[in-house]
Amino acid sequence: MPQTKLMKILFVLENYYPNIGGVEKLFKALLEELAANGHQITLVTTRLTKDSPRKEYLGNLTIHRYSFINRYFFTFFSFFHILFHIHKCDLVHTTSYNAGLPAFFAAKLARKQIVITFHEVWGDLWFRLPFMSSFARKLHYAFEQFLVKLPFDRFIAVSQSTANALENAGVQKDRIVLNYNGMDYSMYEDYEDFPQKTNGSPFIYTYCGRLGISKGMDLILEAASLFRQTHPDSQLQMIIPTTPAPLFQTILKEIEKWDLKDYVRLRHHLSKPDLIEAFKSSNCMLIPSYSEGFCFLAAECSALDVPFISADRTALKEVQSSTFIRMREHSATGLVEALEKAKAGDWEKTPLKRYELDDTVQRYIEMYQRMLE
Repeated sequence: MPQTKLMKILFVLENYYPNIGGVEKLFKALLEELAANGHQITLVTTRLTKDSPRKEYLGNLTIHRYSFINRYFFTFFSFFHILFHIHKCDLVHTTSYNAGLPAFFAAKLARKQIVITFHEVWGDLWFRLPFMSSFARKLHYAFEQFLVKLPFDRFIAVSQSTANALENAGVQKDRIVLNYNGMDYSMYEDYEDFPQKTNGSPFIYTYCGRLGISKGMDLILEAASLFRQTHPDSQLQMIIPTTPAPLFQTILKEIEKWDLKDYVRLRHHLSKPDLIEAFKSSNCMLIPSYSEGFCFLAAECSALDVPFISADRTALKEVQSSTFIRMREHSATGLVEALEKAKAGDWEKTPLKRYELDDTVQRYIEMYQRMLE
């Protein structure tokens, strides 16, 4: 990294590692890289478990964890915690959705510049997502519309798709900065010798990721019930967390609804080697998302050359590479059609697209420096 003026940056994130998700992967890598380069980094986040330390020092990174009942309580009650730490920092960096509101008002009160990384802007998609009541859809839509109207100093878009969505939502173009999420590709070199399953029985297809209403899990389970009828020797594997508990219970009910209890293998909290082994021992991974802001899973599968089925929507169009199949129709039947192609080995192959972590971090540092100047 080029020599830069050392900075003090406050990050406000509703969730952080060891929570599972693309957002957590991005910010863990970013914060650790910034701290390793001498910048003083303070993080305000949620204390996820009783075992998590309330305060943790990791070199130049200091993590403050506070207990909240859920992420909505973080929105309304983290303000004073943020205010306590904000005066020691040069600027503030937060993320959509729930952390953005308290971070913005604390930064404006303390007269600090603030950056928000927007991973996705769903707009009218809120009204087409599963597992939500009509009231919840309206409430989340209104909150998103309010958040994008706030005058953050910079809006970071993690893909061109997200940048376009921000501009369409009314954000001034000169406030939008495109910075793709980055990955450390060296961490995948240790797994190059893991054999990739290409055929044999059973045919295993895998979903891995957080419990999110936009991830297409409703399509996965309906498609599994259809695919099983013609391929009874197949198996669906789902590597998911057990939180948030209400959504996990919903998934369990959906599994029962489609009579898949003896067909779906549920796995939780795998180590990195076990996770990669699960990827490699699958015939394919599933990414049938309604929307993706970047999609680390697609980038990881591409880096490992693990075949995957893609919804081919929003940022997936930009990130997907290596070996994959595009869903022609975003529906359960469209996913079944893609699974049939996967079983037949009818894959699309393209050169690997790389999103280097060092480049992502350097773009963030250069942006911070320009703002402080």
